[in-house]
Amino acid sequence: MKTALITGINGQDGSYLAELLLSKNYKVFGTIKRNSVAETQTVRLNSVYSKVTLEYADMTDIASLINILKISRPDEIYHLAAQSHVQISFTEPVYTTNANALGTLNLLEAVRVMCPMAKVYNAASSEMFGNSVNADGCQDEMTSMHPVSPYACSKVFAYNICRNYRNSYNMFICNGILFNHESPRRGTNFVTTKIVKGANEIYRNKKKELRLGNLYSRRDWGHAKDYVRAMYLMMQQPEPDDFVIATGRSNSVLDVCKYVFNAFGLDHTKHVIIDPKYFRPEELEFLKGSPAKANRVLGWQPEYTFEQLLDELIAYWKEQ
Repeated sequence: MKTALITGINGQDGSYLAELLLSKNYKVFGTIKRNSVAETQTVRLNSVYSKVTLEYADMTDIASLINILKISRPDEIYHLAAQSHVQISFTEPVYTTNANALGTLNLLEAVRVMCPMAKVYNAASSEMFGNSVNADGCQDEMTSMHPVSPYACSKVFAYNICRNYRNSYNMFICNGILFNHESPRRGTNFVTTKIVKGANEIYRNKKKELRLGNLYSRRDWGHAKDYVRAMYLMMQQPEPDDFVIATGRSNSVLDVCKYVFNAFGLDHTKHVIIDPKYFRPEELEFLKGSPAKANRVLGWQPEYTFEQLLDELIAYWKEQ
């Protein structure tokens, strides 16, 4: 039986990954941050709560990371914990950098000292590319990185320090450059869930409008279930490497609005309001990943289409 440690296990990705690893007979440990409202902190883990071991830890506190490594003695470490909201990173840039950049360094140094043979997966992000796009209109593992938010800058540091530790200390460390991925477990302040939840509330006459920012920014959206499967596959390879995980399809925020509001029988033009409050100080206009390397090396293919993802979100929020 292998043992896995998941930082940020109670997030969207962590909860799906815990379910996947348990189905493969792993012993699963996970870190969560101390929260004054503990009752709702592990709601995403309800289906596996009794099967995982949870410990408090914080990425900015290396002592807590050393402690969880000592307790769990993991074979595989999936590093998912982060301040993950781009817009919030503009208002909390120092905390975002401490948690995401220095937090990753804290973990790597703790692993190097405590369990250097453990395999490490680092959750990198498509936001690292900024507005840099290849000639073919995609971003892949070789695309230059020009981040346009504090969040993206912090992730570039984490990505590079992982590569540095891999090369300097011969550690097994993978970077998964994941493009946007959603699910019913996604937080309500992320745009896809915000749109579906808002349309549902308008449909039920609980509100009359939905305020959004840039409707023309384009993203490559996939399903979190598909993406945690890619994380697992990376860690089963004989050598560590970095992989873009994406669907290869780009849609705009406006596309999401049209599809979702139409599913509720609503006209989005009568309810969606563009609010400057939700524009970023520096906009990221276009993301479209090329998963060719992951297809070829990992044998990974997404199972959900863009429409199936939205249909699942719509069905979930209709039931709420």
